[in-house]
Amino acid sequence: MEISFNPADLLNSAIRKAASSASLSNDFDPVVRPADPRFGDYQANGVLPYAKKNKLNPREIAAQLITILNEQGLLDPELVSWDIAGPGFINFKLLPAFSLQWLRRFSTEADLKSGAGGRLAGKTIVVDFSSPNTAKEMHVGHIRSTVIGETLARLMQFAGANVIRDNHIGDWGTQFGMLIWAIKHNNYDPTTADPNSAVAELEALYKEGHAAYKASEEQADSIRRELVKLQNGDAENLHIWKSITEVSWKAFQTIYHQLDVSFDEVLGESFYRDKVENVCEELEKTGLAEESEGALVVFHPEHKRFAKQPFIVRKADGASNYATTDLATVLHRVEHFKADGMLYVVDSRQADHFQQLFLTAEKWFKATDRKLPKMEHISFGSVLGDNGKPIKTKEGGSIKLKDLLREAVSRSEEIVREKNSNLPEETIKEVAEAVGLGAIRYVDLSQNRTSDYLFSWDKMLSFEGNTAPYLLYAVARIHSIFRKAGIDESATFENASYLETDEELALARKLLTFPNTIDQLLTDLRPHTLCTYLFELAGVFSSFYNANKVIVEEQNIMDRRLLLCSRTLTVMETGLHLLGLKTLKQM
Repeated sequence: MEISFNPADLLNSAIRKAASSASLSNDFDPVVRPADPRFGDYQANGVLPYAKKNKLNPREIAAQLITILNEQGLLDPELVSWDIAGPGFINFKLLPAFSLQWLRRFSTEADLKSGAGGRLAGKTIVVDFSSPNTAKEMHVGHIRSTVIGETLARLMQFAGANVIRDNHIGDWGTQFGMLIWAIKHNNYDPTTADPNSAVAELEALYKEGHAAYKASEEQADSIRRELVKLQNGDAENLHIWKSITEVSWKAFQTIYHQLDVSFDEVLGESFYRDKVENVCEELEKTGLAEESEGALVVFHPEHKRFAKQPFIVRKADGASNYATTDLATVLHRVEHFKADGMLYVVDSRQADHFQQLFLTAEKWFKATDRKLPKMEHISFGSVLGDNGKPIKTKEGGSIKLKDLLREAVSRSEEIVREKNSNLPEETIKEVAEAVGLGAIRYVDLSQNRTSDYLFSWDKMLSFEGNTAPYLLYAVARIHSIFRKAGIDESATFENASYLETDEELALARKLLTFPNTIDQLLTDLRPHTLCTYLFELAGVFSSFYNANKVIVEEQNIMDRRLLLCSRTLTVMETGLHLLGLKTLKQM
């Protein structure tokens, strides 16, 4: 019997084969899940709903399946034991030989990735995240989309998908008329500006242009003319617009580099400006769009709210908008990338927009005989300050993301110097950056993404509780075990005997549920699931380490305990890397 990445897969397959031999219908689902440790490691819960649906005796069905498992040798009794519980549950216990084989087989991060790789193999998934506006500094509101999006992209790749990270930046629209007017008015040249302050200066110029637009009709006319010139391809205005985009992207890249975030495509709104008219024409031709008060809109009469709330795809003045651009984006991703799925990592305030977008795209694709891939809005809540409102500066403005990251590293460095001042200066800087940036990232990912959360420096940088510093320290602590023992973490530990103590068995059981955590994360796309698992794993390891001396004279006992340490390290580092955290060997 071959050991699978997720033991539940092996058990599920065996029961399905037994169900087929028992002539159960094809809709029978074993529903194998991790069990209460008092009853075993896994439990098949599918017999009861199947029996109820078909008016059969669940206990008799379970007994029949057990008999077939025994007679046909579908499971190895030296690796797994099984029995019936209650009215028809089937309990499974993974025996020490199974645990030892699993720990040996999945020894590296690459092994775990290979084991999970069949989940999404052959699928192309577009992950749309971060999406800042050019000529504006990234602020604290961008952190959630950026880190959640990157984690989900890493997860999809881990599960075998071809992932396309797409940064759909805001680089087109009426605001550029105001900005170009202000740039010309001030004889400002973005290409010669200080890279560290250029975007802040552009943001200030935009505000000046916006104020001018409101101040007088004469200035408003001048601004509109600059916008029309840009839209018509005027060379000077296009040059200014391109320089704005380049300066902005350099500033964004500084932050992305700090956060170890990268993109495969940066297709902003400007990319789709020559594609939106085709969208409108098709929506009109198929009868999905209609004119309403001069605008082209789509109604969804079957929807309680959207029956009267229009999805505007062309404004009354003839201009396109987010709706048009997003529909053109869907089509491009299907035709160009052959996407099987799209994830939109955008805050929950845009829920209505995405509901209408998905409904419109579904009807449009059906009307034009195209296949629409699965689209999901990965919504998230806000980062709150002490007053329970979205976090702001003392002056009431948005906190700049570069300032937040700088502050995190600075505070982290103070803590590292306080806790371990004997570290070399270079190491202190490395640890401070990993802990500070990891803390910002982890505090966000460890929250249920659809909830708001309260920002707290003290909690975020604490070495106690479910925090990045605690988990990074747990990893460094395991590295130190091998360092002190003078043993390589990747050793084979070939003399390891079967696990015996309660703490050894509990740690192995927790390690073997890592695949279940990955599967759950692939289902609900909520990174806090993985954070909770890693925090719990660190706690189980601590209990094991405190109760079981690792470096002992008996070679077989030492090898099995070092094997547990090594695999805990592998799973911890794999999980933290999926979350985007850089792990450390020393803190």
